[in-house]
Amino acid sequence: MVRSRENLHVIYVLLFLEAALFLLQMQDGQRYVQMFAFVPQLFLAGEVWRIFTYQFMQGGALGLFFALLILYIMGNALEEEWGTFDFVVFWLLSVLGSATVAMILGVPIYGSFFLSYSLLFAYALTYPEMTFLLFFVLPVKVKWLAWIALAILIFGLLRAQPNSIAAAGGAAASLMYFRMRQGGRLRIRMPPRAARPPLERPPIDPSDEKLAGRNLALFAEVEEALERGDREEVESLIRRTENQIVPGVNICPPPDYKPKGEDRYCIRCEGFAECTVRFMRASSEASTVEQGEPDRAGSR
Repeated sequence: MVRSRENLHVIYVLLFLEAALFLLQMQDGQRYVQMFAFVPQLFLAGEVWRIFTYQFMQGGALGLFFALLILYIMGNALEEEWGTFDFVVFWLLSVLGSATVAMILGVPIYGSFFLSYSLLFAYALTYPEMTFLLFFVLPVKVKWLAWIALAILIFGLLRAQPNSIAAAGGAAASLMYFRMRQGGRLRIRMPPRAARPPLERPPIDPSDEKLAGRNLALFAEVEEALERGDREEVESLIRRTENQIVPGVNICPPPDYKPKGEDRYCIRCEGFAECTVRFMRASSEASTVEQGEPDRAGSR
């Protein structure tokens, strides 16, 4: 998604609501469900808040922990990557999509896992090689977690479980928007195999000052090329930098990419080349859309 990259950090509002409403739920869980679950009949009778509040309901402290974890890690990265406008639209479509399916089925729903499916699928499509430590021990790439979640969802659909059908409806609505904002080019962004260095390449020492100097010089070239808007030069830099990518490095989310940070962490990191390629592609796409919008408006 490239329409607007302005990040207003709305994700922190959602995190606050998750935690604050859970404290309210702990006071009287039964009454909380009666007041805030999405019940189609009550929504149609005028209790419109239910279409938003149903997702801020948890099955317990463990459910809240995972809801906050997914929302913070994945939601924060996606808002940074897309911008607040596109992230909020994505979130609304997921929430409203699940509620609409529940209304069609005539069943009540509540729980934050409806949104979790949408976030996981979108995050896996955006950062398929990102690795998480499952149970803080087992390293698993997020794309495989997404496949597992999809299998669970399909199993629920085959059993005609209303919650699974509603979750699938919300995920489908939000991912359709994700695909549309990608201009029909929904793809897993990975460096081409031919550009990857051979496996026997010796590892780079992240503390090497010469490496840090080369990386800073490279980023200076990147900034100048992006500022000039020279597409050919940017593509040339991307191809050159792809040849420096070290396979198997667990790179950070986009918000953590700070080549000029005081701690100099990024320029000493083995993943610098991969993060720089990602930064150039995202910046180049954003620049292309911004330049193209006036042309399209003028043609009308």
